[in-house]
Amino acid sequence: MLRALVGLRLRLVVAFTLVAVVATVTTGALTFREARTGVLQQSQDTVIEDFRHRVNTLVPNYRFPPDAADLQSFADDVSRGGRSQPWRVLVAYREASATSAPGDSFGELSPAMRESVRSRRATVFQRVSRDGHSSLVVGMPVTFAGRYVTEQRASGLEVYLTVPQQDEQGYVDALVTAIERATVPALVLAVLIALLAARGVLRPVRALRRATRSIAEGHLDTRLAVHGSDELADLSRTFNETAAALEGSVAELRRMEAGARRFAADVSHELRTPLAAMSAVTDVLDEDAADLDEDTATAVRLISTETTKLAALVDDLMEISRFDAGAAALHLDEIDLAESLRRTLASRGWQDTVETGLPEPGELRGRVDPRRLDVIVANLVANALRHGEPPVRLDLGVQDDPHTGRQAVVTVRDSGDGIPESVLPHVFDRFYKSADARARSEGSGLGLAIATENARLHGGTVRAANHPEGGAVFTVVLPLLPDETEDRATLPRPVPHRTTDKNPHTDTDTDTDTDTDTDTDTDTRPESEPDTRSESKTDTRSESKTDPRSESDSKSDSDPAMEART
Repeated sequence: MLRALVGLRLRLVVAFTLVAVVATVTTGALTFREARTGVLQQSQDTVIEDFRHRVNTLVPNYRFPPDAADLQSFADDVSRGGRSQPWRVLVAYREASATSAPGDSFGELSPAMRESVRSRRATVFQRVSRDGHSSLVVGMPVTFAGRYVTEQRASGLEVYLTVPQQDEQGYVDALVTAIERATVPALVLAVLIALLAARGVLRPVRALRRATRSIAEGHLDTRLAVHGSDELADLSRTFNETAAALEGSVAELRRMEAGARRFAADVSHELRTPLAAMSAVTDVLDEDAADLDEDTATAVRLISTETTKLAALVDDLMEISRFDAGAAALHLDEIDLAESLRRTLASRGWQDTVETGLPEPGELRGRVDPRRLDVIVANLVANALRHGEPPVRLDLGVQDDPHTGRQAVVTVRDSGDGIPESVLPHVFDRFYKSADARARSEGSGLGLAIATENARLHGGTVRAANHPEGGAVFTVVLPLLPDETEDRATLPRPVPHRTTDKNPHTDTDTDTDTDTDTDTDTDTRPESEPDTRSESKTDTRSESKTDPRSESDSKSDSDPAMEART
C-alpha cells in the first residue's frame, strides 16, 4: 500500500493535478479581475458622463449665488437624471447644502473626498462599501466658464452623486460562480490527462521491471519490445543489448565452469585406480619398513604419507564434484547428536585432545545425516587442531528459532591467535590458504568448503569468527527436523558388520565385496575398473574424508557415520 502511495503513477497524477489547479486558478483570477474591472469601468464611465452632462445642462438655469430654495430645486432636478432609478444628490454651496432625499445624511461621502473636490477642478469618484452594499460616489465642482475666460474659477458650488451598484455586483457574483463551475471540470479533465500520460510512461517502465525481474530469476533470454524512438525506446534498446551481452557472458562462464568441474571429476576419477594400487603397495611397504635400512625406510614412509594425502585430495575433489553436480543427497536418520559427536572424536583418537561440552546421552536427538554430520565436525576440529592452539573445545547446544523451530548448535573453538580479519571472508573458499599458510601443509584446502556444503545440504549454516577472549570459533547451526517414521522406513540401510578393534585409530572394514566403484554422482561413464585400494591402512589424516564409494556402501562399526540398527 505504501509503495503504491509513493509510486510514479501517483506522482505524475499529483503533478498534473497541481499544474492544472495552478493554471485554472491563475486563469480564473486573471479573467475575474479583467471582467470585474471592465464591468465596473463601463458602469463608472457611464454614470460620470451622464452626471456631468446633467449638471452642465441644468446649472445655467439657476441664478448665482443660489439660496437654499435654489439648492434644493437644483438637487431635485439633477436626481431625476438617473436612467433606471433616481439618483441620490447632494448640492453644497459654502455652508449651505441640500439633498434630493429629505433627511439623507449622505454617509458615503468622506471628508477627504469633499476636500479633494474643493481643492481640484476635476471630477472625483470613489467606490464605497457600506453595510455590505457597494456604491459609486462622484463629486464635481461647478466652475465659471465663458467665451473669453481662459482660466476656470471655482464657483463654490459642489455637486455630489451616490449611485448603488447592485447590478454590477450581481454581474461580478455571476462571473465568480461561472469560474467556480468551470474549475471542477477542468480539474477532472486534468486528472484524466494525467492518468493517460502516466499510463503511456508507466507501460514501458513496467515492462522493463518485469524483464529485469525475469532476468534476475535466471531467464537471460528475456527481451523488450521496442516501439518508437523516444527516450524510453532508447532505454529498451539499451536493456536488450545489455541482456544479450549478459546472456553471452553467463553462457561462456557456465561453459567454462562446467568444463572445469568435469575436468576435476575426470581427473579425480582417473586417479582413483592408480592411487588404490599405490595405497596397496605402500601398505605392504609400511609393514616391511622396519626391516629396511634407515634411508629406504624414510623414503617408504614419505611415499606412504604423500600417497595418503593425494588419496584424501582425490576423495575431497570427488565429494566437491557431487555438490557441484547437485547429486549429493541426504540420508536422514534420528540419532543421538551428542553420542555421534563423541564417536567422531573417538574414531580419530581426539577424545583426550579435545575438550567437550556435550549433553547427556539421549538428551538431544534429531534427524540428520550421520555421515555428513561426522564430516562437518571432524573437518572443523581437524582445522582447529592444525591451525589453532590447544585447548580445542567442542560444544553442542540447542536453540529455538521462530521460523525454523529447534536448531542444534555446534561450536568448535581453539585457543590460538584467531583468524585475520582479511582472511575471515575467505575461510570457506575452496583451496584458500592465508598468506602465512602458503607452505605445504597436510590440509587440501577443501575441508571447510566441504563442511559448509554439508551444512547447507541440511538447511543449516557454518559461521567463522574470532572469540573475544582469543582464538577462532566456528559455529554450525542445523535444523532439527521432526521424526518421520515413514521416511526412515522407506530408506532401509544395510546393517554394518561389527568388528572389535582395540586401536581406535584404524578403520578396519571387513567388507568382502569387490567395491566396483559404483559412483553415479558426477561421472556417467561405465565403471569397469575395480577399486583395489586397501581399506585397512591406518588413518593418519586429521580430517574426515568422504568414502569415494557409494554412500549406501556398508561400513564397519568403527565408522562413526553409521549406527547399527536392528
